[in-house]
Amino acid sequence: MFNQNLLAMLACPVCQGELLWDATTEELVCRVDRLAYPVIDNIPVMLENRARRIE
Repeated sequence: MFNQNLLAMLACPVCQGELLWDATTEELVCRVDRLAYPVIDNIPVMLENRARRIE
């Protein structure tokens, strides 16, 4: 499980919107921009060029 306190402080770097934790893929998801940011070794990689586009 991702740290809920950290999740509450983070925002999408593109739109500044809310991020949701997807435990299945271990990614932080922005529904507005349809981007999934990876979390590697419990560190969120909040770079647009590292995000995966969601269908």
